[in-house]
Amino acid sequence: MDKAYFQHETAIIDEGAVIGNGTKIWHFCHLMPNCKIGENSSLGQNVFVASNVSLGDNVKVQNNVSIYEGVICEDNVFLGPSMVFTNVINPRSGVRRKNEYKSTIVRKGVSIGANATIVCGIEIGKYAFIGAGTVVTKDVAPYALIIGNPGKQKGWMSEHGSKLFFIEGKAICDGSGETYQLFEGKVSKL
Repeated sequence: MDKAYFQHETAIIDEGAVIGNGTKIWHFCHLMPNCKIGENSSLGQNVFVASNVSLGDNVKVQNNVSIYEGVICEDNVFLGPSMVFTNVINPRSGVRRKNEYKSTIVRKGVSIGANATIVCGIEIGKYAFIGAGTVVTKDVAPYALIIGNPGKQKGWMSEHGSKLFFIEGKAICDGSGETYQLFEGKVSKL
């Protein structure tokens, strides 16, 4: 039976994984039972997806990313090369802590740069942008630009992926022409 998704011959997809139409799963990937991958997503070389992970539609996962149990990524999320998710706050090899897994939620349109680390138990708000190498240890506001170790907010980003510069609470995205408002520390698209 023909599949509605592409699977490279070296990829391993365990029984019970759910994969949407048009998704591409490349070299040496491993998808565990009960994970869910949406439509038109792409998993680059050497990606691991644990059980009970959920990836939305049009999610782009670059090479060498492990997505551990408890991670939920909504639609249009970008996960850069070799970025890292965790799912236990204080891991020890000799102590079983599977009952302590914490969920991490990555909202619609988020981009996470190469080699970034996302500590478990947080929520990254829609269209936030996490710079390469950043270590995120707390919740991130929608549209926030976070960089550094530990990650700190250094500005705001548009849905198009351009840095926003606010004048009297308004900014225009130089890539899309869309207008944004900054009010009481929160950004919204008008």
